Amino acid sequence: MKFENLIYRENEETAWILLNRPKVMNALSMKLSEEIVAAIEIVRQSTKLKFLVIKGEGPNFCVGDDIKEMIKWGNANDITRRVRYYQNMANQLEELDKMTIAAVDGFAVGGGLEITMACDFVIATERSKWGMPEVDVGITPGWGGTTRLARLIGRRRAKEINLIGALHTSKKAVEWNLWNRVVANDQLDEEVERLLEVLKSKNQQGMRQLKFIINRGVECDLYTAQGFEVLSGALTGAVSGFWQIKDADQGKGVLGFTAKDGLWQTRRRLAKGFWVD
Repeated sequence: MKFENLIYRENEETAWILLNRPKVMNALSMKLSEEIVAAIEIVRQSTKLKFLVIKGEGPNFCVGDDIKEMIKWGNANDITRRVRYYQNMANQLEELDKMTIAAVDGFAVGGGLEITMACDFVIATERSKWGMPEVDVGITPGWGGTTRLARLIGRRRAKEINLIGALHTSKKAVEWNLWNRVVANDQLDEEVERLLEVLKSKNQQGMRQLKFIINRGVECDLYTAQGFEVLSGALTGAVSGFWQIKDADQGKGVLGFTAKDGLWQTRRRLAKGFWVD
């Protein structure tokens, strides 16, 4: 697919999405947002790719939605549809079975900050700034600025960020558990490569499982989250070769259905009419 507002490239197991509207600080036009959705879908469908890095071309990561375009969004229903479209974009990014890294330089505000919150890791330069200034435009965030943000830094701080609209340092983002690491201004690419080297050394199936159970577990009660941990532990054992359980079907049920063999016939005969009156 040919992109006009972003640069997409692959290097072995790593995909790169480079937001490419540097003259407007990589503001998310409708066109750019559509291209991000398409690029994420390419990554999602790939079984070769294991990692994704998102970065901004030029001196900034992303300043969020292109405010000048908002008048084109349409009426309240059209706005609802577009916001849900952007939410789906962030959800698809967060749900990727790949490890995702946001490499931040300059401004990451509004929708730009929301992109970082949907990634697994965020590395930022010392000069980077972040915030949710929508309040001063008279609008509210739509795809993470109140929801994911509150889950990451807490309700009280999320209110501070949204209701005041100030811009904060990358150091504070790390202190508040919003981002992972701050590096010197000229060390961003090197630190991304260092992190990729570490991640590439891991058991990739284990990484996928960990990402899944952490993302899902944080949204539910403790006992349900522990259930994910238990099942993940069992799956880890199975894919490591310890899959045979004496009283499990080991595929016989599926094969029996296909062949309509004695196992299938017995089970259906016993179950089909049981307690149906």
